[in-house]
Amino acid sequence: MDSVDRSSEPKYECLLFDMDDTLYSLSSGLNLACRKNIEEYMLQNLGINENEVPKMCLDLYKEYGTTMAGLKALGYEFDNDEFHQYIHGRLPYEKLKPDPFLRSLLLSMPQRKIIFTNADKAHVANVLARLGLEDCFEGVICFETLNPPVEFTEENSYGFEFLTSDIQVEPKRLSSLVDENFDICESSKISLPKLPILCKPSVEAFEAAIQIANVNPKKTIFFDDSARNIAAAKTAGLHTVLVGGLVVVQGADVALTSIHNMREALPEIWLSEEEKEEEQAELLYPATPIETFVLA
Repeated sequence: MDSVDRSSEPKYECLLFDMDDTLYSLSSGLNLACRKNIEEYMLQNLGINENEVPKMCLDLYKEYGTTMAGLKALGYEFDNDEFHQYIHGRLPYEKLKPDPFLRSLLLSMPQRKIIFTNADKAHVANVLARLGLEDCFEGVICFETLNPPVEFTEENSYGFEFLTSDIQVEPKRLSSLVDENFDICESSKISLPKLPILCKPSVEAFEAAIQIANVNPKKTIFFDDSARNIAAAKTAGLHTVLVGGLVVVQGADVALTSIHNMREALPEIWLSEEEKEEEQAELLYPATPIETFVLA
């Protein structure tokens, strides 16, 4: 059998990307609009006191990862699809513009690229379409992936696929994680948290995503704007990049002020181990110019 020269292969095999406020800037205003819609839903549909809504919305987000997960944990009953439609259906998506620079960066990366988000599939499709990134990812792990009412597989005209999983809420075990493009992991059993919704930043959500995508966490980088998500990802064994921050927080290997700075901060994504060593050697030992003389 011929030996394989691993030094010529990229250091990483897969890149997992959060979407909101990671692939586009927080300054777009979608985050603020989303929170406003959540607060309105809590007031109009759940009958929560108007004076309590803003603080409760923020506190639940901090405690459970999403306000929706917190509301469910407190016992509020509502339809998941209806909630997502109310929250995301009225967002000002027109504020998102095509990002050809980011598109070029993503398409130049040799690794597998997958979206991992707490958002629902309709929101993912809208955002990626507005950014012009529909065909930059092989798949999406979203709300429905980790919290499916029934198993679903959906291919769409956007060029990416929503990955599927078979999650049994009772007895709160994650069994075979299945997609037609991924292997069935019968032997992998992950205990789910005692919450009605599985989402970031729970370590269990990251472990589930790793199983669904069938990736080696030691060869996978996770990009996110949330320090809590970054910390959980590191616990799950992933390499981590905090996006939109100036300081390397706990659990982050790298901090980027913008997703557009990936090539400068992470050249190893594009370079093999051998190429990286050569580049470092050139920086340490630059070639000495030789003076030459021309006789005429």
